[in-house]
Amino acid sequence: MSATIYDVAREAGVSMATVSRVLNDTAVVKEETKKKVIDAIAKLAYRPNAVARGLASKKTKTIGVIVPDVSATFMAELVRGIEDIARMYQYHIILSNSDGMLQRETDLIGTMWEMQVDGLLFMTAELRQEHIDTFEQAQLPVVLCRTDDPQRRIPSVNIDNRLAAADAVNYLIAKGNRRIAFVSGPIGASALADARRRGYVDAMRSHGLEPHPIVAPKDEYEGALVSVRSQLSVDRPEAVIACNDELAVAALHACQDLRLQVPDEVMVMAFDNTKITHLTRPLLTTISQPMYDFGAVAMRFLTKLLGDESIATYTVILPHLIEENESTGKRFN
Repeated sequence: MSATIYDVAREAGVSMATVSRVLNDTAVVKEETKKKVIDAIAKLAYRPNAVARGLASKKTKTIGVIVPDVSATFMAELVRGIEDIARMYQYHIILSNSDGMLQRETDLIGTMWEMQVDGLLFMTAELRQEHIDTFEQAQLPVVLCRTDDPQRRIPSVNIDNRLAAADAVNYLIAKGNRRIAFVSGPIGASALADARRRGYVDAMRSHGLEPHPIVAPKDEYEGALVSVRSQLSVDRPEAVIACNDELAVAALHACQDLRLQVPDEVMVMAFDNTKITHLTRPLLTTISQPMYDFGAVAMRFLTKLLGDESIATYTVILPHLIEENESTGKRFN
């Protein structure tokens, strides 16, 4: 039978309350008493979990992972990348969903610290000073995944979102398009979306073309469907770039609602290459991101930090590519 807290208390010659205090570090315990408890835990192999293992070594072999929305279509592949590398280096992960809410994100960072994780992989729409302050208080090694730190204070793994959006514009221009719209959620709501929007605007202006942003009330399907349909009814662009795949589906459906042929009358281009792009008809052309690699590289980055290995750069930029499908077929100058 597994040892119990009672067995540990009896072996150490202390009360169960004292064992609990040592395990949870909730009160001051004399060093001599603490050593007795730790020795008893080791001898009896009591609760061989993260906390018990970490008492003496200060390592729990657990990694906290905080993401905005675990149900997002790309998240499964990204988390799989994290878990595969974590397992390779004998770490376990604790996955938490923040709903993209600042207060919940900072609370979860504190919770991960209380759970004595060795390090943290963190993903958010926009890194804020509150995040930085909480990281500093927790004193945890942190790697940002699919998140940028403009001041490069924290290691990060991402793609160059501005360049990717510019590449999308250049691709559509090469197809013969000039009036190219860009659909996204509210400006300022997401640093990632803002970076993609800036890349789009810069590329349009570099070609002497006027940008046509379509701003949806929320970064989601329903609002984008109404916004794109309204724009198409008033001033139809030749092509639409969506800030993510869900918005691209909204743009595609808006065209179909208005009986506009895709790609003959309007080309539609997505961003992220999640599974949703393979479920539409016509199939969506998309900027493809290495979702698995985001997780795998970020986790490996963190193991290097934890192992005091040499690190060449604190900012890792992964490659993106354009995966061409039916929604942007043919139509050249």
